[in-house]
Amino acid sequence: MLVTAPIQADETEITVGVYHFPPIASVDGSGQATGLLGDLLQELEHAHPTFSFQVFHTSPKRRYLDFDAGLYDVIFFESPDWGWTEKDVDITRPILADEELYVALKKDGRDSSFFDDLNKRSIVAISGYHYGFTGYETDNSVLEQKFDIEFSDSHSRNINLIKADRPSVAEVAIVSHSYLQRHLARHPEDWDKLLISSEPDQRYQLRIIARKGGAASADQMLELLAPLVDNGRYRQLVENWGLQLPAGFLTSFEAP
Repeated sequence: MLVTAPIQADETEITVGVYHFPPIASVDGSGQATGLLGDLLQELEHAHPTFSFQVFHTSPKRRYLDFDAGLYDVIFFESPDWGWTEKDVDITRPILADEELYVALKKDGRDSSFFDDLNKRSIVAISGYHYGFTGYETDNSVLEQKFDIEFSDSHSRNINLIKADRPSVAEVAIVSHSYLQRHLARHPEDWDKLLISSEPDQRYQLRIIARKGGAASADQMLELLAPLVDNGRYRQLVENWGLQLPAGFLTSFEAP
């Protein structure tokens, strides 16, 4: 049983930066968080009535400027490698794991070697996302000089571009394992249409990034999460969205 230190009893409002990162997180038309993050914020407020979480809608590219401007206190499910290592931030241990895969159209004679040299392929990617094959570069103009690449803001659109069989526009998309599994569950016919890489573009372990001296530290965020880990609810939420916990998470988790 996890034993947690008491957290301040006064009402505390924490502003959470959220951008489109399905199925992990997104923002609906009413400005509420959806996906795993939406469910988790509801559970955290239920477990800790003196805490409330306000959503600040940002974008993959804008999230750093908005953080630097003090527009939100924490952002969930980030990798330090995605532009945070040079910032003076407070970072939790990993709390979520996923990976991204290459996706192409299935054709006779085409196998996973199709993904071996992406310099030969036309690529469609999400603007502002960090990818392994780019060395985590996110400047569109730099990437356009190095690759035949098009940018969008939607995994769904990218998959549809692949299925449209327009090689001059998109031969390869990069899609997270969790999103792809949910897509294939809704569209099982695509199992026969899509070629999926056997090796990922990147595997990532995601954490909570907190502002130093902000509304809540990284340790406090883990204290808030601890009851949901202890009663199994966090694991259930993660599995509901087709995501994974980091290896050893449940056996080694201790609140600060």
